[in-house]
Amino acid sequence: MNKHNMLRLATLAAVVASIGLTGCAGMTHRQQSAATGAAVGGVAGAVLTGGSALGTVGGAAIGGYIGNGGR
Repeated sequence: MNKHNMLRLATLAAVVASIGLTGCAGMTHRQQSAATGAAVGGVAGAVLTGGSALGTVGGAAIGGYIGNGGR
């Protein structure tokens, strides 16, 4: 993927994540942080690996772990 497509993908993912997180009102702060970390990590993983599914899933897993406080 070229840089223009990656920027569009990252922007779309950020918009979808922000809309999706509005439904997190009933979650604890820790759960919200984990969900946000997973969303950001997934986007970062996709961008850094050129859209690789493994990079996206790995980024989401790492971001969720970090967002949860690493416990």
